[in-house]
Amino acid sequence: MSHSWSARLLQWYDRAGRKNLPWQQRTDAYAIWVAETMLQQTQVATVIPYFERFIAQFPDIKTLATAEQDHVLHLWSGLGFYARARNLQAAAKQIMAEHNGVFPQDQRALEALPGIGRSTAGAIRVQAFAQRAPILDGNVKRVLTRFYGITEWPGTRKIETQLWAKATALLPHKRLRDYTQAVMDLGALLCTRSRPHCAACPLATDCIAKRDSLQAQIPARKPKPTKPVRDIVFLILRNPAGEVLLHRRPPTGVWGGLWSFPELAADRLQEDLAEHTPQPISKLDWLPAGTHEFSHFRLRYRPLLVRLAETDAPATGEPGGHIWYSHTLSPPLGLPAPVAKILQQIQAPPHG
Repeated sequence: MSHSWSARLLQWYDRAGRKNLPWQQRTDAYAIWVAETMLQQTQVATVIPYFERFIAQFPDIKTLATAEQDHVLHLWSGLGFYARARNLQAAAKQIMAEHNGVFPQDQRALEALPGIGRSTAGAIRVQAFAQRAPILDGNVKRVLTRFYGITEWPGTRKIETQLWAKATALLPHKRLRDYTQAVMDLGALLCTRSRPHCAACPLATDCIAKRDSLQAQIPARKPKPTKPVRDIVFLILRNPAGEVLLHRRPPTGVWGGLWSFPELAADRLQEDLAEHTPQPISKLDWLPAGTHEFSHFRLRYRPLLVRLAETDAPATGEPGGHIWYSHTLSPPLGLPAPVAKILQQIQAPPHG
């Protein structure tokens, strides 16, 4: 099966696979690692411009390791899952400290770096070092579960162990880099989550999901509890110069290390507002509410624009933990997508 599987995949890849992605033009581990990290839970079309900007600003491990975190997070803003960016920089620092700035090639050494798991390590080994290693990202899991008719949720340890064994057994001995790209492309282009293009699939004649019309049921989705909802008020304090107060969030957790508005509890708005705004207020305005989806909860926010009559910063937050931000004058910062959107909406000539 291994030869037949890989031969059919590679023949299809030669005809229809993707060969001009920016990271495919590179064979260095650094660029491949950045791309693989960005591609975790993110579509290729979304990643391409982020990858090109990121590599232009941080062309090598040393540049990334020594960069300001705000600069790194700013270039990641809007891509989501910001722990990936923090892990990238932490891993770059670790490579500089423990490997003299040289990217490790060993599976165990790669997995010891922040943010690199078994599949990402395998992708780096294959594409940068021409080593024989399997990958098992979301696309490959979908292809394998459908091909073998695995109806259980692939996130369990038992099923994942089975899938790793199958991914390893199917590896060819030649053209490993093309094969790795081919199996990812098959999942991304043909064996898609919804409406897979089975008629064009080189593996369709042996696919159990196709045979039994189970494409819509495989892979099984993770049983999900009802996603909780969190309600907050974004406090947007704007001084007479048109600057807005931003607080740096804690280094870990939701939007870790990014700059955001102070948050008020929706059920004790008056008390929190009085605590955060000791200066005279000239005007209050509610801006349009919005929602933001996280993997584990839904955030509902109501932006409250408060125009201050004085310029001094409120005495809130830790020293150095807040700044007065100007969209046009301040240096680039890492901003959550909803915050960046609101800042664009409220930019206006200074009042007062």
